[in-house]
Amino acid sequence: MTFSVAGVCPETGMMGCAITSSSIAVASRCAFVRNGVGVALTQNVTNPALGPLALDLLQEGVGPEEVLRAQAGADASVEWRQLGVLNARGESATFSGAQSLGIHAMAQGKNCLAMGNLLANTDVPQAMITAFEQSKGHLAERLLQALEAGLAAGGELGPVRSAGLLMSAEPSWPVVDLRVDWHVAPIHDLRLLWQEYEPQMQAYITRAADPASADSFGVPGDE
Repeated sequence: MTFSVAGVCPETGMMGCAITSSSIAVASRCAFVRNGVGVALTQNVTNPALGPLALDLLQEGVGPEEVLRAQAGADASVEWRQLGVLNARGESATFSGAQSLGIHAMAQGKNCLAMGNLLANTDVPQAMITAFEQSKGHLAERLLQALEAGLAAGGELGPVRSAGLLMSAEPSWPVVDLRVDWHVAPIHDLRLLWQEYEPQMQAYITRAADPASADSFGVPGDE
């Protein structure tokens, strides 16, 4: 019930993912990112516990393929899962269990991975990989372009209703965590959210690190 893309930017160190689904609030349980470590996606019939497990193992230096094996060992129902792991070096691994729903497919590219289930066709993940690899600029923009390319390639067989964009950079907390939890056009709305948030992103990072140097909050009552 989901298609997603994850990517890293070697130049900036940013890493993140974009995801969409016919299910409500998909990003809240399927997308996991940790600064300097990597990205984990757990979807299909989701077990959210597998996301933090993957990030903990990546942080210990375990490779993506071995992380998948560890996830399988930790989940007796792993055949119902679709998993993606991407480390900070751009190395990736993907898995679709035998019980993955409907048409499902996976693809890996340079510094990225994509996958989906209940898809309209098997070309969707590769369309996302191609869009990501051919795009330039901010990682968030590249991930959004890839998600939009997946939708244009057919996307999920049914209408998507939620979407999310999750990214890390130098701070320990996600510098981008935008979600559309239920809407008729969630990918479109996610792009609008990013367009509003992008000009403010650095200000929020500065406020956390050095409030005295931050710009004015620009709200009523702030003298």
